[in-house]
Amino acid sequence: MERTRRSLLAAGATVGVVGVAGCLGGGSGDGGQSLDTGSYDCSLSEPADPDLGYRPALGDPDADVVVRAFEDFTCGHCATYNLDHFPTIREEYVDPGRIRYEHWDFPIPVNETWAVPVASAARGVGARHGDEAFFEFAEAAYESQGSYSGEALGAAAETAGADPCAVLADAEFSPYEEASQDDKSEGRDAGVQGTPAIFVNGDPVQGSYAAESVGEAIDAEL
Repeated sequence: MERTRRSLLAAGATVGVVGVAGCLGGGSGDGGQSLDTGSYDCSLSEPADPDLGYRPALGDPDADVVVRAFEDFTCGHCATYNLDHFPTIREEYVDPGRIRYEHWDFPIPVNETWAVPVASAARGVGARHGDEAFFEFAEAAYESQGSYSGEALGAAAETAGADPCAVLADAEFSPYEEASQDDKSEGRDAGVQGTPAIFVNGDPVQGSYAAESVGEAIDAEL
């Protein structure tokens, strides 16, 4: 059921950056809504002192090969990439320490209501609990794509071992919006127009975000 829903979400997007199939936006949704915390009994207040310098990353920080993935948490293609292709990249290249893998936000946004709040919530998890928690939260969030809610984000927080109320506060007040927009500006300077956009040592992966294509680009650098 989940895989079918993700496929439907991805179906309407067209060509992104440098020939890579991906999401181009056309933002839907109503921004500025107050977050419904669902079953979580949270009194939301603006988080203090967010770590705006935090960069979600995995692998060897000194690796010769650096992979940057520009993503929008409301892009169906980004969900497909993260849930169906990134696990292979992680197993073959990240976990053995062969590369450094970095997440960069690029809120197009596909959905104006959720793109920045989910990105902010994810960054908050990583800043407080570390990179593994960030990627665990991101995976759980992508699994809920298309039905984002305070309830879904709280559940994703629990999956990552994070405080649901802190995550919901980050989603409500988006303290990491500036960091996400800075990522987006850097992506635009690199030529990103759609997501996901994958770069290997500064060069865009051509033609596809499939694990095979990304792996070939990494192997060429290794």
